[in-house]
Amino acid sequence: MKGVVWPLIATMAIQALVSMAVFAPPVIAPAAHDDIGFPASWVGIVTALTFAAATVGALFSGGVIARVGALRMSQLSLLLCGSGIALIASSNAWLVALGALVMGLGYGPVTPSSSAILADRTPERIRSFIFSLKQTGVPIGGALAGAIVPTLIVAFGWRTSALSVGLACVALAAAIQPYRAVVDLAPHVDRPKRPASLLEPLRLVLAHPRLREMAFASCTYSGMQACLSTFLVVYLTQRVGFSVPVAGAVLATAMTAGIIGRISWGVVADNGVRPRALLGILGVTMSVGAFLTATFTGTWPIAAVFAVSFAYGATAIGWNGVYLSEVARIAPPGKAGAATGASLAMTYAGVVALPTLFWLIVILGNSYAAAFAAAGGLTLWRGSYFFRFDGQAPPDSP
Repeated sequence: MKGVVWPLIATMAIQALVSMAVFAPPVIAPAAHDDIGFPASWVGIVTALTFAAATVGALFSGGVIARVGALRMSQLSLLLCGSGIALIASSNAWLVALGALVMGLGYGPVTPSSSAILADRTPERIRSFIFSLKQTGVPIGGALAGAIVPTLIVAFGWRTSALSVGLACVALAAAIQPYRAVVDLAPHVDRPKRPASLLEPLRLVLAHPRLREMAFASCTYSGMQACLSTFLVVYLTQRVGFSVPVAGAVLATAMTAGIIGRISWGVVADNGVRPRALLGILGVTMSVGAFLTATFTGTWPIAAVFAVSFAYGATAIGWNGVYLSEVARIAPPGKAGAATGASLAMTYAGVVALPTLFWLIVILGNSYAAAFAAAGGLTLWRGSYFFRFDGQAPPDSP
């Protein structure tokens, strides 16, 4: 255990800061929209651009890691995310779009890099637990964005808050440099090899009925997660009437619940509840969370808003660990890595598609309630497959 402590802390810190950068635009949107010249709801386009680029970054990360090392790739990710959020701070619409793309290119390789760092350093008996802890870096970053960025906005303005997040990414990239000799340059390190074909892992997943079912579920579940993190603050400030600090606290609560969920659901799945059934339960519950969020008004008790957001976040953000372990379990022998990588690409695709659909509903129908309800309908649809086909292979139709 001792040998994995530093790599775990480092990878969690890296994941948390790049996630904080990615989650910062939705938090600053209510304060920045006048300067940028677009409604705050257009932050959904920023999220879509970010994760479109993240899909590309994830697919190409293996070759870069093989050439420069996983920790160097992590440093590059931090620098790209820091640069991207700095471009967004310019308030020029074109540079905001470019910043979203740059952030996505940095965000995509973070999970493959951290997995490569931990793979050879984690004892088999605690591998699932360690990887689950590592994945909590994402909601930790979201919680930091919800808790810290609004305070910086009130004190210094939205541009300074964005630049502060960028500087934190750069500082961490510099801080981990002394450890590169241990991680990337050690003679015993076996670095990942470049895959023969970038499309081969996708073919594997789409040809396998259970993996295909899981991939389509992750597409909607991740999209729901993105809608929650992208639009909740804007919705609460512009339609429900909350202040930015209070709305940020609600988001931080949802993200904190996601941290708890990512660990707790993994323990539940390891102790008697079948992962497929649990994924179905989580899909239904996150749908209920979206439906209830759609009914928020200024007359709702603030405690009830926090309670719904906690349950919503625990499911919509907490499902990932159970999903990844199930993908690895049902993948063909020797193909767990390829299946996980391709599934991650499908996951990012959902983060592009569903927030874009959400944004279109808001723009065309002027209704956040309808958008949250539509997102809930999609996750309810895909989650029902885990009950319908639990115990047998699903049919070939997606």
